[in-house]
Amino acid sequence: MNLKTFYFNPYRECTYVLTDDANHAIVIDAGMYEEREQQRFAQYIQSEQLTIVALLITHAHPDHVCGVEFMEQTYGLKAIVEPAKGKLDIPYFDIQVIATPGHKEDCVCYYLPKENIIFTGDTLFQESIGRTDLPGGDMTTLIRSLKKLIILPDNTHVYPGHGYPTTIEHEKMYNPYL
Repeated sequence: MNLKTFYFNPYRECTYVLTDDANHAIVIDAGMYEEREQQRFAQYIQSEQLTIVALLITHAHPDHVCGVEFMEQTYGLKAIVEPAKGKLDIPYFDIQVIATPGHKEDCVCYYLPKENIIFTGDTLFQESIGRTDLPGGDMTTLIRSLKKLIILPDNTHVYPGHGYPTTIEHEKMYNPYL
């Protein structure tokens, strides 16, 4: 597996492209806001000769979905915004959906157990968590959601919706909310 991170829009939202060995790709969040960001993304997809098989959205805040229309028009994808909980039926990828409301009521994380990685959107950041003062946010609910994540293996790599990667082990040690 190969992972490419794009930092898009004024909020430096992380859009991820995860690729298997046969150049099948999934995209997690679509934050490409400006035309130049869309072009940079499209150039990468074309230069790597990737076939995007799914667009997964961690939650529907504008900085994570502003590129959905571009993705749908350019790649013919229908964004998975509020997936069924459990396992996703996406070819080539084993993805589990973990409901993690609190930052927003529709927040989910995407866990790939074989690759030992999780995409946490705005639920869990490096040494922090997502805001709860926006509509749909609730701190008590978010703390309950975090308990679902800390039971993952310590060496699970965490890819948040903003900022830099971390691990579950690092967060258990240094995140004041865990």
